[in-house]
Amino acid sequence: MKIIHFLQALPQNEKFVFRKHLIYSLLDGLILGVLALNEFVLIKSLHGTNFQIGLLVQFTTIAFLVSIIINEVLKRVVDKKKFIQLAAVITRAPFLIIAFFPQSHNIVQANPVFQHIFLAIFFVYFLNDSLLLPVITMILKSNYTTDNFGYLYSFATSANKIVMLLTTFFYGILLDNNNFAFVYMYPLVGLSGIISVYLLTQIPIKSDNASIKLSLGKALKGALSEMLNILKTNKPYRDFQISFMLYGFAFLITQAIITIFFEKELKLNYSSVAFYKNAYYIIAIILMPTFGKLINKIDPRKFGAITFLLMMFYLIFLALTEFFPYSFEFGGIKFYYTLIIAFIFNGLFAATMSLLWYIGSAYFAQNDNVATYQSIHISLTGVRGMIIPLLGVALLDYIHYSGVFLSGIVLLFIAVMVMLWSMKRYAKS
Repeated sequence: MKIIHFLQALPQNEKFVFRKHLIYSLLDGLILGVLALNEFVLIKSLHGTNFQIGLLVQFTTIAFLVSIIINEVLKRVVDKKKFIQLAAVITRAPFLIIAFFPQSHNIVQANPVFQHIFLAIFFVYFLNDSLLLPVITMILKSNYTTDNFGYLYSFATSANKIVMLLTTFFYGILLDNNNFAFVYMYPLVGLSGIISVYLLTQIPIKSDNASIKLSLGKALKGALSEMLNILKTNKPYRDFQISFMLYGFAFLITQAIITIFFEKELKLNYSSVAFYKNAYYIIAIILMPTFGKLINKIDPRKFGAITFLLMMFYLIFLALTEFFPYSFEFGGIKFYYTLIIAFIFNGLFAATMSLLWYIGSAYFAQNDNVATYQSIHISLTGVRGMIIPLLGVALLDYIHYSGVFLSGIVLLFIAVMVMLWSMKRYAKS
């Protein structure tokens, strides 16, 4: 096979990095496969409210606000390996608490404290993403050659999606048979997360403690100044982030609403939700290597415009399901015709976004400031995550599902226009 010959031809150091990266991606796929049904577990098994669903979605992004701070702290840490490993233990060990949750709908409904504990555990867990994501990008960009970066990353991500697909499929069936199967799966997620980070830190991490002589306050002030300077001077990157901000508004304003829509309007069970999620995972897996080559060859803003356009069509067909709720059932799964089309577009979107979100910023940066560019990208994700998910839940009572979906469609259309306008005005730095 072509990929086998390609891997065999890699230098020994890149082979080592890829092996660690691949194992990390496989374990991460297990974790993401379980977490794919988070919101549905909260609303269906733990009987969470619409507001709590909005909070859970918000937690996935608001933790990114501290990315700039963490990036500066990381620069000042001498032993980055131990620091990252300790962070993994602190943020992922709390999943073990879920093993002690009662397996009874009546007890859970009578004691909202379990919903609050569930939300608190995930808030702590998502804090680790703001640390790991810039570090992962920095490690891989500095250890892979430029020509191999996109392709190897996309291949590892494809493997990640395969494991995620299988995990989500069997987890959905498991939850339909036992709504409280999550009390076993989440502790497994915690342990897998700690192990995966340990393996990732076996890859050489560049040591740079230039800012350790500065006080943290001055370092943070310098980081903020650097962030503003990058956004001011690197206009293609600035426009990339403006467009991403609009996409983020669209994604976050609709994310919680989609979960509520599936549960309260379409009456989907766990297996049905797992099927639709797996449908777009499969498409993403098949197309990831192709898009990995494409992102290396074209302006990331053009790649971004394609990505946002695909999500726009996903929301269009999702919204149409409310007005054309034609479906049939087979094997315990409810098939909506327009929803099938929607998730085909969602699969195409997932394939492109998996690359754009994680490594898109890297194409605007030099090797020595990739982590800074990515931390800016992640921090801005946190900014938009502060209020947008809850705004979507609040708007639901006034403009209903179709109104919220339409708001997302409009925001995505503007995001596409910003990317295309920027390409005409500025060449990529």
